[in-house]
This record gives sequence, structure tokens and C-alpha cells, in this order.
Amino acid sequence: MKDLKQYNIQFVGLKEGKHLFEYSIDNTFFEFYNYSEFKKSSINVTLEFVKKSTFFELLFTASGTVNVPCDVTNEYFDLEITSKLPLVVKFGPEYNDDNEEILILPHEVYQFNVAQFIYEMIVLAVPSKRVHPKVLDGTMKSEALSKLEELEIKEEKTVETTDPRWDKLKNLITEKKT
Repeated sequence: MKDLKQYNIQFVGLKEGKHLFEYSIDNTFFEFYNYSEFKKSSINVTLEFVKKSTFFELLFTASGTVNVPCDVTNEYFDLEITSKLPLVVKFGPEYNDDNEEILILPHEVYQFNVAQFIYEMIVLAVPSKRVHPKVLDGTMKSEALSKLEELEIKEEKTVETTDPRWDKLKNLITEKKT
């Protein structure tokens, strides 16, 4: 992660209080993680870093667009995403990130890298089902949609008929009551 050193936060020299860090994320960021789901991306991430005497409070906020394929038509479109990720950083004898809301850093550490948190926040902000807005409002014209409409199963109106044997059983119930 040598190339992600711009995401290192050296907290030893920071005064107590609130500090803001801003990052512009594009596809080069995702290349470090070998993540190629996005054709292109443009995301602004703001990190509000509050340094207290024994711990830190971090609030990551992301907003922007990612260019992804539609799950219905496979055509690419810009999907707007927004996300927030709160994180508390404490100190302990060894590194521990088992809890997703609390990060424990060793006492001797003077900096840490926030790139992994930014990556996870953005990837998890993308919905599992991605549908082009034009598909939702019905204005999309594509070969895939035309083929899907052509292959759609048409419901036929059926006249409800019952099996005469069941009718006889129903009569037995009504006759028994009288």
C-alpha cells in the first residue's frame, strides 16, 4: 500500500479537536484493490477527524457517482451514491479491527491509513441490484429489453372450473350441517 500513502493520517502532531481531510476518489484508487466493477467513478470523501486525549472519532462521508452496468439491460449508467461511516479509534496492546465500529491501534503507532475504510464504504454503498433509471420510468429502448418483452410469458385468462368430485364433497359438508 505504498502508493496509498496520501491516505495516511499522522495523528501524533495534530492538536486535540476537529480536523477535516478531503479526498477525490476515481478508478485509480480502486485499481490498488483490483476492483473493476466501476467503468469510471467520481467520488468526494470528507473525513471529519476529532482527536481527543485517549481516542479519535472519525466520520467518513462519501458522495458522487459510479458508472456501473444495469442488471437488466447491461448498459452502463451513472449511479449516484452517498454513504457515511462512523469509526472510533482507540489504543491497546495490539492491532484489532474485529469490531467494525471500533479500531484498536497499538500504543506505539503514530499514523494509520484510512484507504481501506474509504474503499469498503464506497463499495458497500452501491446497491446489489442496479437498475438503469430509464428502465424504471419505462423510457429505455434497448435490444435486451426488446428481447425480454418478446420472451415474456403472457398470462391467459382462464375460466375457473372445478373438479366435479370436489363438488360432491362440498355437498356432503353442507348436507351434514342441516
